[in-house]
Amino acid sequence: MKEITTANYLDDINAFSARNEEPTWMTDLRVAALEKAENLELPKIERVKFHRWPLFNVNTEEYAPETMNIPSFDAMKDNPVIVQQGSITTFEQLSAKLADQGVIFTDMFTALQEHGDLVKEYYMNKAVEMDEDKLTAFHTAFMNSGVFLYVPKNVVIEEPIEAIFIQDSASEESFFKHVLIVADEHSEFSYLERFQTIGDQKVKVSANIVVEVIAKAGAKVKYSAVDQLGVNVSTYMNRRGHIMRDASVDWALGVMNDGDVVADFDSDLVGEGSHSEVKVVAISAGKQTQGIDTRVTNKASHSVGHILQHGVIRERGTLTFNGIGHILKGAKGADAQQESRVLMLSDKARGDANPILLIDENEVTAGHAASVGRVDPEEMYYLMSRGLRKDDAERLVIRGFLGSVITAIPVKDVQKEFVDVIEGKLNA
Repeated sequence: MKEITTANYLDDINAFSARNEEPTWMTDLRVAALEKAENLELPKIERVKFHRWPLFNVNTEEYAPETMNIPSFDAMKDNPVIVQQGSITTFEQLSAKLADQGVIFTDMFTALQEHGDLVKEYYMNKAVEMDEDKLTAFHTAFMNSGVFLYVPKNVVIEEPIEAIFIQDSASEESFFKHVLIVADEHSEFSYLERFQTIGDQKVKVSANIVVEVIAKAGAKVKYSAVDQLGVNVSTYMNRRGHIMRDASVDWALGVMNDGDVVADFDSDLVGEGSHSEVKVVAISAGKQTQGIDTRVTNKASHSVGHILQHGVIRERGTLTFNGIGHILKGAKGADAQQESRVLMLSDKARGDANPILLIDENEVTAGHAASVGRVDPEEMYYLMSRGLRKDDAERLVIRGFLGSVITAIPVKDVQKEFVDVIEGKLNA
């Protein structure tokens, strides 16, 4: 791996940007981020040491998969869908009705070419700043695919909007995805995202994924995700909401990866009356390490932010939940609540649930709860007394423990898929 310096990668970045016909401002942003990445610090995830992880392995060569993952004709539905395999978009669907209403749902490079001014207004300057830390700058410099979703003012979309991002285990291509979602004033929709690895090859790659959700005044966004990246993928995941006056972004996140993961799941409540519910479930197994920072920052008065994190750890896995609720000065009437709970299924597992409340204002409401422990023996006794075997009873308890995110997913087929993923993680 080449050292991350402007000299080493400047030609690669300029060539990539030219090949994808990016506007000049995007090329300039990449170069500026590369220059800053050399000297910025890593983000701090409490109680997780990841400075030796291969998060800075980058392969700028494009990968052409031998076979494309395209939905079969009989499986196709009418809702908006994008499927990407590596950096290639293999399927894209948006109804004429939604297009006529001004909805944009397309791959990032098409968006940069056809809607460049709109993308520029929000890309890495509202929710996530490009130079927040070394990993965000690195992402900005080397982002190689993603999607842009824009829902205009007052548009309500009933059917879920789906994005599927596939990482091929045989590919050495870096998996650097950027998802930019803009919900204009008083728009409403549900967005479902899936990251998954296919195949059983042992190629080690890095993933650097940034998701920005900008909810303008009165907008309502329900965002759900199921992450299933493979054991050989070391991942940095940053999902951030920028939530304006009376808007809401509700998150339901299933972190079911098999490789090492550090994640920032943040909601910035910047408008009066803004609201965010953040529900996260995760399973760590084998020798896997996952560190998840979930933060809600109440910047405005009467804003409401709630965090619910539930995790399960098997074998020698490690899972750390850091829940941070921060009420800033001036956010009178704000509400910050959080709950983090971890179930340990092994004597060799390690789990942490760290609640942090930072209160800089009076006349607010805040609270937290945290626990790390074993499956409740009373629940096990009750189920087994009804005739269930121990393994079946334990799986039922765990499924109930993780159920808050399962029920929040808007597509029944994906709910079932998520349950299957949980079962697979627990039985591996």
